[in-house]
Amino acid sequence: MTAIKEVVNWFGKKEALLLQVILAVQDADPQNHLSEEAVNEISREMNISRSRVYSTASFYSEISLKPRGIHIIRICTNAPCENANKASILAAIKQELGIKIGQTTADGLFSLESVNCLGACYMSPAIKIDDAVYGDLTPEAAVAIIRDLRKEYQDEQNA
Repeated sequence: MTAIKEVVNWFGKKEALLLQVILAVQDADPQNHLSEEAVNEISREMNISRSRVYSTASFYSEISLKPRGIHIIRICTNAPCENANKASILAAIKQELGIKIGQTTADGLFSLESVNCLGACYMSPAIKIDDAVYGDLTPEAAVAIIRDLRKEYQDEQNA
């Protein structure tokens, strides 16, 4: 938990910075989530109630309290993406990964989530993988992106 102490010291212990601390701790976690222990440690280090840390973490869809894959795929469920054939993109991703929304692949490489809006309506249908937004997608393009990320990961593991 030294890493959490370092994050808190870097941001500062003001309650107004709680969200930034939570996001930084989550980003540093190999399973892209905020563990129970991390919630407790943030609470202690920032001298904020555990319920305040937990309620902040559980409010935002970007924050997960359960372990997730190395890559987080978020698919927009809002009207512009829905009207731009989001369903075919989602079906292709689900088939490629063998998982449903809210699940993580068995190898722990990908998690699939839905979000209300990615702020990328101008390029619907869109998905977000980690911090990158991909738009004007076809099912084939979405699958190609996933395969590239998988190959990149495998190449890193074999290096």
